Amino acid sequence: MAPNDSAQITGETGETGGVPAGRRRAARYVVPIAVAGITAATIGLVPALASTGDPDLPKISAAELIEKIAASDTEQLSGTVKITTDLGIPSLGGLGGSAAGTFAPKGGAEGGADGGSAAEPTGRLMELASGEHTLRVAADGPDKQRLSILDSAAEYSLIHNGDEVWAYDSASNEAYHAKAPAGAAKGSEKGAKGKDQTAPKDLPATPQDFAQEALKAAGDTTSVTVDGTARIAGRDAYQLVIKPKQKGSTVGSIKVAVDSKTGTPLKFTLLPSSGGKAAIDVGFTKVDFSKPAASTFDFTPPKGAKVTEADESKAAGKDQAHKAPKDAKDLKGLGAEPNVIGEGWTTVVQLDTGGVGPAAASKDMPAQAREFMDALGDKVDGKFGSGTVFKTRLVNALMTDDGKVYVGAVTKDTLVKAANAAK
Repeated sequence: MAPNDSAQITGETGETGGVPAGRRRAARYVVPIAVAGITAATIGLVPALASTGDPDLPKISAAELIEKIAASDTEQLSGTVKITTDLGIPSLGGLGGSAAGTFAPKGGAEGGADGGSAAEPTGRLMELASGEHTLRVAADGPDKQRLSILDSAAEYSLIHNGDEVWAYDSASNEAYHAKAPAGAAKGSEKGAKGKDQTAPKDLPATPQDFAQEALKAAGDTTSVTVDGTARIAGRDAYQLVIKPKQKGSTVGSIKVAVDSKTGTPLKFTLLPSSGGKAAIDVGFTKVDFSKPAASTFDFTPPKGAKVTEADESKAAGKDQAHKAPKDAKDLKGLGAEPNVIGEGWTTVVQLDTGGVGPAAASKDMPAQAREFMDALGDKVDGKFGSGTVFKTRLVNALMTDDGKVYVGAVTKDTLVKAANAAK
């Protein structure tokens, strides 16, 4: 994951150093791989957006466009977002929830596995980490947001209104209720001092979310340019292109389409360095910057709906949203002390699990199971010893046979180099 470096912007006519302080602050609004770390969470968009040709807009430098994004005061909007993710991993539909023990087959009347809720957000939002999805989104300031995942015959909605969070799965007629994360609602003392916060926090779902994360990476290890214009969701936009200067990253480039009037990111596309189609592509197909109706954020469980309270789910060990690490520092809470190796886009996080590596773990497995495990990764060795690299198109991990883990949005060779350097 690229850190928040001091901003060094590559303009249309070359690199310019000594970026003013205001622009350095603006640069914190962009990221490469917190996106891929979700886990969360990495999502992409179908590039089938209506286009009527590239609009003729006034010229703008990369630094000016970043400032325009940072200065954008868009807090009210509604629209439809297309999202497609291709990380080279199997579909996660239902997998995330099953892993958390909270996802039930759609239409099931008995709720999630082991008594969880089909509406619990952790598993449902994991579905966005693979495949194609259509979302309806709405926002009215920091206190009111709504996100709905649309299926052919059902809808899943996550609604934040003040200090209340509701999720509802129409297929199973199940609802999930939690308090908003502390500080999520302005002036909400209850949100900060109330019950344990168990609602998901800061999950990226729109181009703005991804763009703000990506811009955090703009700095000495990053090239940022303006590359023409585009027509997105019926609006004129500038194309901001972000590229790592370092070799060894799995990120090839990031393109952000920025609304020429509001400075709001309308589309986010991440291309892997290995080539091929986008790994993450998220964009509006329709967008309206007027204030959504207040009723958009109202929710009352339908008659007969099964309602699960977050505290009940947590007590049952099913709600894991509050435990999900957001970055390397959060890993300390999981009993693992991270060691950060390298910088910029080739940063690798090392963890010592204190456990047994994949080779020893698979020793007692049946032959077929062992062959399956071997097929999932590449065997590697070096000064660090030996291990297995498990790969996606964006995030790779090296698990050594002595129980260490090296992970980052970097190539296999970069992981091995980091492991050798840490030895």
